[in-house]
Amino acid sequence: MSPHSDLHQSGHDHPTARTPAQGHGHGSTEIDWAAMVAHLERNGEIQLPVLRRAAARLRELIGPDHEVRRILDVGSGPGVMTCVLAEAFPEAETVAVDGSTGLLDQALVRAGRLGLGDRVTVLHAELPAGLDGGDGPAGSVLGTADLIWSSKAVHHLGDQQAALTGLAALLRPGGVLAVAEGGLPARFLPRDIGIGRPGLQARLDAAQEEWFAAMRADLPGTTAVTEDWPAMLGHAGLTGTGGFTLVLDLPAPLDTAAREFLHANLDRIWQSMDGPLDEEDRRTLGVLVDPQSPDGILRRPDAFLLDATTVYTGTRPAR
Repeated sequence: MSPHSDLHQSGHDHPTARTPAQGHGHGSTEIDWAAMVAHLERNGEIQLPVLRRAAARLRELIGPDHEVRRILDVGSGPGVMTCVLAEAFPEAETVAVDGSTGLLDQALVRAGRLGLGDRVTVLHAELPAGLDGGDGPAGSVLGTADLIWSSKAVHHLGDQQAALTGLAALLRPGGVLAVAEGGLPARFLPRDIGIGRPGLQARLDAAQEEWFAAMRADLPGTTAVTEDWPAMLGHAGLTGTGGFTLVLDLPAPLDTAAREFLHANLDRIWQSMDGPLDEEDRRTLGVLVDPQSPDGILRRPDAFLLDATTVYTGTRPAR
């Protein structure tokens, strides 16, 4: 489980989705997260404006009357949001939870670099196993928390409802569970980019949706559910369920960091998607990821980034 702020389809994270196996190849849904530390941290940093606004909204939602003493970032990856939460809630211990020790090591490095090392800790755990303990969810190795954040990790578990129910059980009375699941497909190119057939972005969306469906079908214990996230949070025993959407809007011309972000994601799509795309679209992708091509994403003056992230929340009733 890891954070997923790549070019997502309907909030999915496409070929940076975590699966039980490790590795990578053409058409594969298997990702080696530890090998992607720098890539994931760069992705998170591109999203920092959105992450900071999300943390501020959560602080408002919890309100001044509930003391936040412990926060869990479940599927933390390299700890970008972990550190944002630590900054937004300076009175709390913030715990990065992930199944990759390499990513957790980077979370500690990041926290130290930002002067948060005394309040950020890490916990190695995989879901859903990490939710179970001797006494059920309440005895989980994750412990209890006043705020639990999870970004695009739940959809990598076969039974999403059971995962939400398990996470909700870790909340202290009055605590909030926030899951970033959903949103809109990222947009970054005009409809007609001057090479290949117009409408490449829409075909990439369809290919990523096909990839995501295959990834979900291959998960252990996969269970079909209507992905009405507020209703699912309600079924998990939470009240006041709802959501909010935050937009990242980086207009053209992009700076170097944003271009490198797009290049890395397009390169992963190009390397992993030979089945759903025809040869012409693959040739176009090849041009877009060519660092020397004037039509490549690293050099195009028309590249932009417009992305919408939806966060769903629910509160555990006070006793």
